[in-house]
Amino acid sequence: MKTEQTTMSNGRIILAGGSGFLGRLLEKTFAGQGCEVIFLTRSPRRANDVLWDARTLGEWEKRLDGAAAVINLTGRSVNCRYNETNRRLILESRVLSTKVIGEAIRRCAKPPPVWLNASTGTIYKHSFDRDMDEGGEMAADKDAKDEFSVAVAQAWEGALNEAAVPGTRKIPLRMSMVFGVEQGTVYRVLRRLARWGLGGAMGSGRQMVSWIHEEDFCRAIQWILSHENLTGPVNVASPGPVNSRELMATMRRVVGAPFGLPAAQWMLEIGAFFLRTETELMIKSRRVLPKKLLDSGFEFRFPRLENAMKEIERRL
Repeated sequence: MKTEQTTMSNGRIILAGGSGFLGRLLEKTFAGQGCEVIFLTRSPRRANDVLWDARTLGEWEKRLDGAAAVINLTGRSVNCRYNETNRRLILESRVLSTKVIGEAIRRCAKPPPVWLNASTGTIYKHSFDRDMDEGGEMAADKDAKDEFSVAVAQAWEGALNEAAVPGTRKIPLRMSMVFGVEQGTVYRVLRRLARWGLGGAMGSGRQMVSWIHEEDFCRAIQWILSHENLTGPVNVASPGPVNSRELMATMRRVVGAPFGLPAAQWMLEIGAFFLRTETELMIKSRRVLPKKLLDSGFEFRFPRLENAMKEIERRL
């Protein structure tokens, strides 16, 4: 089976909330194929930026009519303390943006044939040893170690499922961490820790980490768009998840760090407080596998962690 995705040349791609790292990756990919890329953003600055508030209909909805695809990446960063205000903003930014995009698509004379909506592997049950493909066991609020994130993931996908857009294929993208060269991304944070001698195991070191190289992320998105047989949730993760101990050991080898001090959970709690984030982002465990992508014939260029890290290092 051919494993390179067909392009969407000359089509219009709508990127909602795409002003961050992932949006920039996709813009470069689609623009390079001759697509018109339109950003829906609260702060338009460029010719291809269109104003929206991510919760109400407006002039922006006209851009969806006749578009080749809509990709919604909207969502307030979860890299913060989960106080009442931040919890509300995290939830509302995801659910309300999804609902209003669904309403806009419903009103289109020529609705886009496919709508990819960001989601997260957090929706799966906390597990150290069970593979979680798209049929994996869902987490339950009452017993989840990360109850809030699970509730957000469920509400997020619920809003997509409820959207009445029968002419549009809807795909929740259950995404893992995306490793790339850009400053401020998770790879650069982990790299910095390793180079400072802090690249040891986090907590027990047993928690599973699902990840994907930035090139495979873009290729997977293109593949999903162009393969109509892919429906329902799709895991966007490499087939090679690792535990936290192996993740940091590999990072140390790649960057040439001779040792890495481990961080016990109480140390993570203190560090998370001063970094204004949550330990959940460092100690939750999901062994997410991309069964639908693999079954459809997609081939990863970077299925193994060390090769992915070495390729990124060559560009730094």
